Amino acid sequence: MLPNKSILGWREWVGLPKLGIPLLKAKIDTGARSCALHTFSLETFDRDGTQWLRFDLHPIQMRQDIVVRAEAPIIDQRLVTDSGGHQEYRYFIQTDLTIAGKNFTTEISLTTRDTMRFRMLIGRNALNGRFTVDPEQSYMSGEHSKSRVVKLYRQ
Repeated sequence: MLPNKSILGWREWVGLPKLGIPLLKAKIDTGARSCALHTFSLETFDRDGTQWLRFDLHPIQMRQDIVVRAEAPIIDQRLVTDSGGHQEYRYFIQTDLTIAGKNFTTEISLTTRDTMRFRMLIGRNALNGRFTVDPEQSYMSGEHSKSRVVKLYRQ
């Protein structure tokens, strides 16, 4: 292992600070190429000649009462094939991702993940050269209680 690589487990707490998401449980998936974020109520709009998205998300699993509304410029729309072989066109945004004390910019596709256990999937493009994944571990960067995370969103 290279000395500056952090070790991640198969699931970790991450942050999306520019989207107003202090903590979000994510699955680390080296089999996925890109990151995916659970969103709903997507709305496109124009801001200073640039196409943007306004969207909502439930940052905490099984808590439909907590909703975050976010906005970001659209960087692309691409055909994505999920692990079940289903294809859909998704909007992509670029935003900061914080994980294991590292903050960097990455691309994220927006999709409905209602039936998925995790609100976010972290793919290998975001992990590229920064982390080593130990699939036998969880929350290597720290664990947070659900009540603590709920309090963050209630402030």
